[in-house]
Amino acid sequence: MNYSEVINYINKIENFGSKLGLSRIKELLKHLGNPEKNLKVIHVAGTNGKGSVCAMLSYILVNSKYNVGVYTSPHLERYNERIKINNEEISNEDFSKLGEKIIEKAKKCEEHPTVFECLTAMALLYFAEKNVDFVILEVGLGGRYDATNVIDNPLVSVITSISMDHMDVLGDTIEKIAYEKAGIIKKNCSTVLYFPNNKVYNIIKDICKDLDSSFNYVSYMDVKYINQSIKGTTFSIKTDKYVYNNLEISLIGEHQIYNTALVLLVVEVLKEKGIIISEKSIRKGLKECRWPGRMEIISKSPIILLDGAHNKEGIEALVRTFDQYFPNKEINLLIGVLKDKPYELMLDKLLPYVKNIIITEPKSPRKLAVDELEKIVKKYNMSVFKDSDIHKAFNLAYKLTYKDGILCCAGSLYLIGELKNILKERGMLRD
Repeated sequence: MNYSEVINYINKIENFGSKLGLSRIKELLKHLGNPEKNLKVIHVAGTNGKGSVCAMLSYILVNSKYNVGVYTSPHLERYNERIKINNEEISNEDFSKLGEKIIEKAKKCEEHPTVFECLTAMALLYFAEKNVDFVILEVGLGGRYDATNVIDNPLVSVITSISMDHMDVLGDTIEKIAYEKAGIIKKNCSTVLYFPNNKVYNIIKDICKDLDSSFNYVSYMDVKYINQSIKGTTFSIKTDKYVYNNLEISLIGEHQIYNTALVLLVVEVLKEKGIIISEKSIRKGLKECRWPGRMEIISKSPIILLDGAHNKEGIEALVRTFDQYFPNKEINLLIGVLKDKPYELMLDKLLPYVKNIIITEPKSPRKLAVDELEKIVKKYNMSVFKDSDIHKAFNLAYKLTYKDGILCCAGSLYLIGELKNILKERGMLRD
């Protein structure tokens, strides 16, 4: 099968939706010879920050001269983005070769695996064949019944910030959601937790105790900001586990300081396991790290900010970014959302900062139609610009934005992916 044939097959099975559970992925991996068994895995779960944490860890380990496989989701523009070695996407040639093998084995399964399960199997097989030193594996949804949770003996289980999202699947309280995320914790393995609130801390602590998993977290944190701009942040950080002065990170937003703090703790745990990671590699990795589509600055005249925030915590981080980096600036908002996301809350948080709102529709069967979103926006007594066509909506939003203003594009990663294609067509974004 060639690349297009593999993608067409994936798109067909995507129409059948997603289902949690481990039986299908386990059967598929068994047909493939269980490539996951010998991988050294850093497993990352959580509600927000998973992708940023995976990216930072990858850049640090690559700068430490290790070969590092990374599996993340979703993608913005194409499936290849999800599977990387040393921050380079899997090639079309390897994707099609492995895809054909996965499809052949998937057809032999008692129940056909989902798209995410097929891609997870492809990533694990790819990393095994390339004999990488480490794999950084991002959970797709939840943790306990996520397809990535076939790893029996991770080097480290990492749990990032936990908040209310996917409540229809994971539960309607922080405690229930934390319990599902904690499903990646394994017996006698190390666990690292994001700077926790008490509810999450108690859940994770009890599970770690039951599984004899070493429980790692920072009990206090002192951060001193040295410089903040849209180019990144320089800061010093002191915790009960480590001290770093004058760290530079390229990812913007106050929340990235806390993600960095988590990454630095993961590094400490890895070093305790005998993995050599120098301070120089840490500093260089954090400074070089990129994570597209999340607080990503594309243009500076006007500033175009792409952010796939789509839940309460993500939107609050975006609002803090407005306050920190763009005070007294005129902000236009181009937004498209999915109907199963808290779009009323998003608007309630964002619209006080916005002069013009332009609404559109992400390319997804779960999209919220512009007419429905318009009804919500009009409650705020704002004039609304709308176009269901993303190209036309972007052109309108761009025309409405002055050169010294801000065009923020947010609401859905599906929208951000399409906008990146548009920006490339306009010569505003390189591959």
